Amino acid sequence: MDEKRLLLQPNDRVEYRYQIPSIKLRARQCLLTAFVFVVTCLILISGFDDETPDVSSPAQTIREFQKCSIDTFLATGLSFLDSASPLPVSEYVERRDNLAAALVADGVDAFLVEPGYTFQYYANISQKDWEVWEPEERPFLMIVQPLKNESTGEIKAVTRFLAPSFEVERARLLGMPFVDQLDFVPWEEHWNPYETLLESWKTTGSAEKNFKPMIMVDDEMRDFIQRGLGENGFEVLGLNGEVERVKQTKTEREIEIVRAVNTGTVEALRAMRTCMYPGLTENEVMEVLDNTLRAAGMEPFFDIVLFDENASNPHGGTNGSKVLEAETFVLIDVGAHLYGYSSDICRTFFPPFFPKPNTTAEIEALSPMLREKLSVWDIVLEAQTQSMHALHQGNSAASVDIAARKVITDAGYGEAFTHRVGHGIGIKAHESPYLNKGNVNVTLRAGMTFTSEPGIYLVDKFGVRHEDILLVKENGEPEILTGTRAFGPWNP
Repeated sequence: MDEKRLLLQPNDRVEYRYQIPSIKLRARQCLLTAFVFVVTCLILISGFDDETPDVSSPAQTIREFQKCSIDTFLATGLSFLDSASPLPVSEYVERRDNLAAALVADGVDAFLVEPGYTFQYYANISQKDWEVWEPEERPFLMIVQPLKNESTGEIKAVTRFLAPSFEVERARLLGMPFVDQLDFVPWEEHWNPYETLLESWKTTGSAEKNFKPMIMVDDEMRDFIQRGLGENGFEVLGLNGEVERVKQTKTEREIEIVRAVNTGTVEALRAMRTCMYPGLTENEVMEVLDNTLRAAGMEPFFDIVLFDENASNPHGGTNGSKVLEAETFVLIDVGAHLYGYSSDICRTFFPPFFPKPNTTAEIEALSPMLREKLSVWDIVLEAQTQSMHALHQGNSAASVDIAARKVITDAGYGEAFTHRVGHGIGIKAHESPYLNKGNVNVTLRAGMTFTSEPGIYLVDKFGVRHEDILLVKENGEPEILTGTRAFGPWNP
């Protein structure tokens, strides 16, 4: 095969695996409507036999619940998808060049990474893209080194790949986003791969006899590979400094994808909520929400649905069989992928068939448990508001957590806020920096994206968490990337 056919051009767009391509709104609506119609027909046909079907059976009702949820979601027009699209090759070239400049700033010779989220960020290959079965013992590494033009001062990335000899051609076929021909350092099965890499380094880098390259790796690099590098002539450093900050600071294209997938996830949850009915289990709600997300081309990768006391454990752990009732407090924390980027949002709410009290007398007539639910809901929302006021460029990561925690502590629930207030988000749902009260040495920068997700968890009673995605701006308040925050327990 002609090697040049495998090379992408700077303006080519990279198709993310497991995602649909971006299309015009009208065409998208037509296709999605047709898809829902066909799926609905198949479901209905499968439910019929020679007898007249029992339309009141739970299975039929659940199918109607799913159809209602998907139809309500599609009726929004999915305009949140309009500004998002797959990233072009030029974006990846720019990322690697930014990494090269960061390596020079940190005084490091190279950055090494194996397939995973960071590899995906710089070359669009996840761990599953490379090894669909399981991570194996043969190292396949991307090595990014800086090359500085001494006359202009411009710094460019030079990238090579350490790969098993028999896997080199498969690596070429991955379609990684590069303009130039891929450069490989192959190693045979009976060779030491790390010695092989060091020998290639000596021929292309320093001629110094005892030259020991200083390399940086991230937390996805498995221990045996780090030890292999360290025992065979490399000085290995953990991820930090300017190198770590490259992935933390999002470009405009990244921000638009993060905005699309997170706004879409919120809208899918809101659409699903309007169709809920008594008797649903947590697992049934989870399945319908997942399928609602898929209707817009988003792929769910986690979905936590918890009713009342089950939500007092922030990440659940129960079997999903608890049944929905009118006064149930529902907590849903869900994430999906779009073009390789993650959503991570949470809402806490009452089901639509529980009427909202509109007067002081109606509120006072509620049970003490319901009144506490309403009070805690408001406290958590205020804690999130205060975290946003602290999420400014130049502030510490710790200050954001402290601002939210003070609200909850002052309200008497300090011990019930059991986790940090948030984390970075991008290709991974959980990325650095992390917003906890001990992270005093990390300074927020414009372009960083975070969750803000304060919560109160009352054992054997209920739990409340609100989670939105926020963009740090150069000046002023952060930008909300989830469309709109929750308005109330009846309007999440």
